[in-house]
Amino acid sequence: MDVDGTPAPLPWHELLPDQLSWHWEHHLRPRLAGLGDEEYLWEPAPGAWSVRPRGTSTAPVQAGAGDLTIDFAFPEPDPPPVTTIAWRLAHVVVGVLGERVASHFGGPATGYESHHYAGDAARALEQLDEAYARWDAGVRSLGAAGLARRCGPAEGPFAASPMAELVLHINREVIHHGAEVLLLRDLFREQRRPR
Repeated sequence: MDVDGTPAPLPWHELLPDQLSWHWEHHLRPRLAGLGDEEYLWEPAPGAWSVRPRGTSTAPVQAGAGDLTIDFAFPEPDPPPVTTIAWRLAHVVVGVLGERVASHFGGPATGYESHHYAGDAARALEQLDEAYARWDAGVRSLGAAGLARRCGPAEGPFAASPMAELVLHINREVIHHGAEVLLLRDLFREQRRPR
């Protein structure tokens, strides 16, 4: 509190990135250690969406540069298909973090159509680490004034929203997709446990 008893302003420029970095450092990233290729590509249900060699998918949309593509459909089916760990990590790398880093922090241009998807777990985790590091550095560079500025036209429904609202949205996205990946890891492990 200030001397006159007025509450001091909260340091949102520290609190918002710290919310995600705590989750990243103490929960999500440590639990991704040891991710193997079989687990990375494991399809937990028939018709699961994944990352696949070009030309092998049956999904309506197959996006990507290089030898691998990611499964999609527009509009998304209701209910949407179950996805693999490979799909979830690619979504976080490209659609959640990468496109926002490119739009707001001068990162390399990326998109589902232009991304080179990882065919193995080690490369996927490298891509994830790179995307997260760029996002975290960008958010930390905003300061209070940067968090208050409008997102702009690159953000569609968030165009008129302050950057703080987008940061909160991205925090939710990384936390919830990360939880889905960790659940898939738990299911993969349990499916192989001797009974």
